[in-house]
Amino acid sequence: MKIAFLFPGQGAQFPGMAKDLYEHSAAVRDLFGEASEAAHIDMAALLFDGSEDDLKQTDNTQIAITVANLAARQVLAEFGIRSDLSAGFSLGEYASLVDAGVISVADAIHLTLNRGRIMEEVSRTLDADDERAGMAAAMGLDLPRIEEILAEAEVADAFPSLYNSPVQTVVGGTPRGLRDAADALKEGGVRRMRRLQVSGPFHTPLMTPARERFAEIIAGVTFGDPDHPIYSNVTGGVVGSGEEARGLCLDQLVQTVRWTTEERTLLADGAELLLEVGPGSVLQGLWKAVGKVDDEWPVDRVRTAGTLEEIEAVAKEM
Repeated sequence: MKIAFLFPGQGAQFPGMAKDLYEHSAAVRDLFGEASEAAHIDMAALLFDGSEDDLKQTDNTQIAITVANLAARQVLAEFGIRSDLSAGFSLGEYASLVDAGVISVADAIHLTLNRGRIMEEVSRTLDADDERAGMAAAMGLDLPRIEEILAEAEVADAFPSLYNSPVQTVVGGTPRGLRDAADALKEGGVRRMRRLQVSGPFHTPLMTPARERFAEIIAGVTFGDPDHPIYSNVTGGVVGSGEEARGLCLDQLVQTVRWTTEERTLLADGAELLLEVGPGSVLQGLWKAVGKVDDEWPVDRVRTAGTLEEIEAVAKEM
């Protein structure tokens, strides 16, 4: 059976995530210790005792979710479950890079720690008065139509950032940009706009200053060639080399995450079981959403594997 690991990204976090994995595995406790030392933060306290507000701040969220993702991967390995294919949603790509042997765990911690800090700082320069820049999900239309509406309305400072499913595209922007985008999209046929619990307009050209700063960080990290197929948010296809992966990490900051395209590529490449390796079930939900427009889509092929109970259940069925 060809198994794909899917690693969730920002927005999947919740207080208490990975606590059962921490209590179960000495290797996970070592991972938390390594991350705590690198970040100068008590990662166990942040993940287990931090509030929702603490966890949704980008400089905390990115390292926290990365640790939770890698903890789930570690426990899966202890049950003898490893991937044949790897993909990650937004931030989740860094755990997928570890999973495919492209970067080390230490480098993933280093990169996501700095990525989160830089993105948070740049995002705050885009706030206005008491309103924060951020992201909102547009329900009911696919990415090409969203792009058309925003272009026709000449909306400034708001851009498609996440192509989540054929019926949901996330838009990122400044406070004014998000208001203008909401007006144009509702007039264009979007059923509903929902603000997301993230603190910046990620994966849009508004993050160009973050890309420039992060380029200096990522230049010092070794990227090896993947030891098995890994998929890119930017292209929706397979990453060919470590150097390509390095460039795509930078491009991903300012370009739309084409997750729906990535899902179709994974299916075409023979993924028979897809495990959501990390907190929550966001990616399972996005996979099932494709079935709303495609009657032949295998909606039940994704399983969650972010808690000890879920991992044990998957292991029993293997």
